[in-house]
Amino acid sequence: MFQAYVIEVSNRTAGIVVSEERGVRFFSSERAFDSLDGGHFGSARAAERAVRALIEQRRQVRH
Repeated sequence: MFQAYVIEVSNRTAGIVVSEERGVRFFSSERAFDSLDGGHFGSARAAERAVRALIEQRRQVRH
């Protein structure tokens, strides 16, 4: 049976992760996170870290 979890960071819903045999797959819900769409991660926490890293990277580019 598959499980799905919402990934929210800084009051933004980045997407969902759906469990797979060996980890989770990320599906973006905002264009800002499309670069991660379809990505495979070892856990929901790993996907969340990737979302946070992407947000931080974009903050640094803007400054």
